[in-house]
Amino acid sequence: MKKRIWVLAIVSIVAAPIINGCQTQSEKVENAQVRVQNADSNLKEVQKDSLTHAQKATSVEEWKIFRNESQAKIRNNEIRIEALKTKINNNGGYANYTDRERIDSLEIKNKELVTRMDNYTNGKSDWETFKLEFDRDLDGLGESLQKFTVKNHGK
Repeated sequence: MKKRIWVLAIVSIVAAPIINGCQTQSEKVENAQVRVQNADSNLKEVQKDSLTHAQKATSVEEWKIFRNESQAKIRNNEIRIEALKTKINNNGGYANYTDRERIDSLEIKNKELVTRMDNYTNGKSDWETFKLEFDRDLDGLGESLQKFTVKNHGK
């Protein structure tokens, strides 16, 4: 009798965790679904981080290219402005007073573009807007200088 109690006790102690550890098929499916959802969310997070990193790298490279191109256009504008100033100073006279004012105005706009570029902080949200507006203003200044040059060629 004592032997049976001991055997029953040992079997109970060994079997209890096994019985409690067993899951039904639906519980296994639920646990598997939870693990898949966790893995999926982890994957999406890793992909998002990877995409963000790639965008930052692209933004830095794109910014360098944009900055170099814009600086070249600004230097070209500065050369045009100096050439126009020299031409106006060589001609002299009252008629050139308005031309001097216009050239000074264009020079100020060119310097403002330099300041805008230097003060821009690279943020993805406003990059496209900044780029479009800056290009538009820079191209507009270039056109104004070109028209000014053409206008004064005929004098």
